[in-house]
Amino acid sequence: MSRFVTAAAIIALTTGHALANGHGGEAPSPPKPEATSAPAKVVLTKQGPKLVDPKGMTLYYYERDTTGKTSNCNGKCTESWVPLAATTEAKAIGDFTVIDREDGSKMWAYRYRPLYTSPADKAPGDANGNATTLQWRIARPDN
Repeated sequence: MSRFVTAAAIIALTTGHALANGHGGEAPSPPKPEATSAPAKVVLTKQGPKLVDPKGMTLYYYERDTTGKTSNCNGKCTESWVPLAATTEAKAIGDFTVIDREDGSKMWAYRYRPLYTSPADKAPGDANGNATTLQWRIARPDN
């Protein structure tokens, strides 16, 4: 009988030690997501591929944004063209870079062209902000 008790105690201690090391019981916690993921993706449309934000809203660029380091759409301009905001911790990923705005905030750029959405677009896929006379263009992967 004492052998049985001793064997049971050894098994209990071994099992407890294994559970404490993550060999059973609770599943290990999932890996943390990357701090930076691409702020946009490419979708195919009848007019060709275009960039959209995570909500599916069309992204645009301004032809006057030429340096790749600043945005020329500030103040009142941002009422018509909303900068694609980046967090303060955001880092460049692939063709996407982060630039500082005049107001101290950060925004995303694609191939060094700052990206914006248009309030004229009410639903994913809309492209009502394309204004060739005002030098605003739909952002495309080949831009």
